[in-house]
Amino acid sequence: MSVSALSESAQNYLKAVWSLGEWTDDPVTASTIAARVGVRMSTASDAVRKLAEQGLVDHERYGAVRLTPEGRRHAVAMVRRHRLIETFLVEVLGYRWDQVHDEAETLEHAVSDFLVERIDAHLGRPERDPHGDPIPRADGTVHRPDATRLSGLAPGARAVVERIADDDPELLNHLADHAVGFGVAITVRPSAPFSETVEIEVDGPDPAQLALGRAAADAVWVRVLS
Repeated sequence: MSVSALSESAQNYLKAVWSLGEWTDDPVTASTIAARVGVRMSTASDAVRKLAEQGLVDHERYGAVRLTPEGRRHAVAMVRRHRLIETFLVEVLGYRWDQVHDEAETLEHAVSDFLVERIDAHLGRPERDPHGDPIPRADGTVHRPDATRLSGLAPGARAVVERIADDDPELLNHLADHAVGFGVAITVRPSAPFSETVEIEVDGPDPAQLALGRAAADAVWVRVLS
């Protein structure tokens, strides 16, 4: 069965469960799902119950929510749609990277599997989306890059940006204004004592300094250079 046979609500919840566990080993719960989807806890709990009845998730009362093999297949298909659409909007239609998330959230429910495959072929089978997130292959395999949060690096560390969380357009705009994006090399500089900021220098012909708060630094994932 294609993911297109599922309701839009089921597609959203499955994608949320998978995405919540993509970059962390923390358990996925009804409360984290509710926050991700933007609904009340009771609404998310009811949705999880329905997904469990369909055999798409496993969920013990007050426990973690886990995708079944069938649920994972559908979730990854939705993630693949979303990230290919984002890439298409940027590379072909000239969207800015801060504009594509909401558009993809809408379009991912309307496209056919055939159109998704054609988009993938037209783009040359891209492996990463504009924010650095890996694009699942058609067979469901996903290669997550080896990356860590920028906030965990010590002063003096050099790294390359591998991924930036795409759920805050204002942060994406701010980072773009300072030339921080996927593939950009940075160096962590000492920050002011007790400031709780991460100071970075962006490599380039004219190195730029940028101070990021904790939430912003947590949204940037990097590969440390040896």
